[in-house]
Amino acid sequence: MSGMGRFPEGLTKYSETPLFTAESVPDTLLKAHATKAGVWGKLQVVEGSLHYVVPGPPASRAFLQAGDHGVIEPAVPHHLELSGPVAFKVEFYR
Repeated sequence: MSGMGRFPEGLTKYSETPLFTAESVPDTLLKAHATKAGVWGKLQVVEGSLHYVVPGPPASRAFLQAGDHGVIEPAVPHHLELSGPVAFKVEFYR
């Protein structure tokens, strides 16, 4: 399932976002968006929980809690849904 998949071997981290909270998360992450072709993301939840949503088809929804991470596949539209206090960041790989 998107959101809980695995990275292919050989990827290299090249960037990461700051730590976002429910108060500081950019609106763009709460609306449909996608990484560029060839760019993978690792969504790391540090505190609280959130939903990682891929509208599909096929649609998928991953509930991620502190300590979990989700895999953001290249060029796949997705968004986040927050329901309370949370802290998370996204690492980018290619």
